[in-house]
Amino acid sequence: MSEIASRQQLRLAFLRWAIVTVPLILLLGFTSARIAPAGSQNRWYAMLAKPAANPPDWVFPVAWTTLYILMGLALAMVIHARGSRLRAPAIALFAVQLLVNLIWSPVFFGMHLIGWALAIIVAMFVLALATTLLFGHVRRLAAWLMVPYLAWITFAGALLFQIDRLNPNAETIAPASASTQVISL
Repeated sequence: MSEIASRQQLRLAFLRWAIVTVPLILLLGFTSARIAPAGSQNRWYAMLAKPAANPPDWVFPVAWTTLYILMGLALAMVIHARGSRLRAPAIALFAVQLLVNLIWSPVFFGMHLIGWALAIIVAMFVLALATTLLFGHVRRLAAWLMVPYLAWITFAGALLFQIDRLNPNAETIAPASASTQVISL
């Protein structure tokens, strides 16, 4: 049989992938964020001088939840693009950039390594940009779904750079409690 799938069948196939990719990326992001307390729950971070542009704590989980959902949908679109020869490299590059993303929170909030966190965020941006461009060759909408992520990484990188400038010895600040240390799993 050489029947072409109907639009409804194609939508359902995409939704099956999205039902897997979106929760998986949310779970990975949530797990990474739980390794070390973040925001005001992290005493080390609370002690740091912050730039005026630093948003309130509630913005970060809302932003990351939204970004991870968009990333999951973008990944589902690319996975669903079975005819594209760039599908496999795009998925592999997405996985690498997501791994780098997941490393950032434990390095910054848990290990208090601002310099390394800056290097990671630069790598994250470069990998996310390459992923977005590759996604654009597979599914244009998938690339557009990655644009808010690129914008957020840029904003987060600028904030991190300012935090580093405002706190030249941040790595040596000792929090009042050991609760900000990386939790061993």
